[in-house]
Amino acid sequence: DVLKTLQKLATFHRNTCSAKVIALTGSNGKTTTKELINAVLSTKYDTVATVGNLNNHIGVPLTLLSIKTDTEIAIVEMGANHQKEIEALCEIALPDFGYITNFGKAHLEGFGGEEGVIKGKSELYTFLKENNSCIFMNADDPIQFNKLGSYIKKFGFSIDKKEFYNICLVSADPFVKIKVEGQTITSKLIGNYNFTNCAAAIAMGKYFSIPLQDIKQGIEKYTPKNNRSQLVEQKGNSIILDAYNANPTSMGAALDNFHGMDAEHKIAFLGDMFELGETADNEHQAIADLAASMHFQDVYLIGKHFYRSDTPLKQLETFEALSEYLALHPIKEKATILIKASRGMALERILDLI
Repeated sequence: DVLKTLQKLATFHRNTCSAKVIALTGSNGKTTTKELINAVLSTKYDTVATVGNLNNHIGVPLTLLSIKTDTEIAIVEMGANHQKEIEALCEIALPDFGYITNFGKAHLEGFGGEEGVIKGKSELYTFLKENNSCIFMNADDPIQFNKLGSYIKKFGFSIDKKEFYNICLVSADPFVKIKVEGQTITSKLIGNYNFTNCAAAIAMGKYFSIPLQDIKQGIEKYTPKNNRSQLVEQKGNSIILDAYNANPTSMGAALDNFHGMDAEHKIAFLGDMFELGETADNEHQAIADLAASMHFQDVYLIGKHFYRSDTPLKQLETFEALSEYLALHPIKEKATILIKASRGMALERILDLI
């Protein structure tokens, strides 16, 4: 069995190296948070981190096998869409530390609903607790706070809870600006939903005794790519390209942030969200209703699920239909544009149309 051999080899290799392993999972923001953590920790330590989002039963072993003898910290992203998958990945990686970004409406079909998502992602907590390992936590997330309240070996961050490391959001218009210990950190990430991703990296930097000036440098130097929270300036338009993935939680957060931005002409291109199972129609309807309530200049809903929604917004069943529509009705004025969808929609192609 090639796969089992790969996994066993990875665990064996991990045990022969002295590197500490930080495991990372969650519904949204895993890859961005992983990149930020690596940007901060690599200012002081020799690190390796998951490449891209190679975070499954093959990707995790490959990350472990990239650990070298002089590696001090390995940041291992773990993805899952069913119960027991995080547990299995923990048995392979044997993490010393862990962090869950959040619990959202992602992979509802595979996990069996929102409670299933919480249960599945929390398998990381269970492993770390059983091994008396350190857990990083967002103390302002009620699910994390309730699950870890009595656990001693934790390091948390919070906006205002005094017993935790305080990190505050200053603004996000468009880039996330943070204040910590009197120092202001300005990231290149768009959207207040990226605040906790930055805060987690800052908190880990603090835990691992990295000077705040170096933490600041790590956060400020990180530039998003791969269609994740990128700001693209094109033909006079400011485009928020967040088309790598989407679920109801991240889509709602992106719309809320877009709504709060100070811009005159706002246009949203929203594509289908995948892996929602029986909840798909209801979740797409809810997003359509939310977008309609925000009174943007234009909203384009693209995909078969959005096409079934009952809404006054423009609906186009396929990307080809959108392409034909924009050829006849091009975007003429300088606009601020949001592009958000699941990976399978490949909505970054819109850049060629506007």
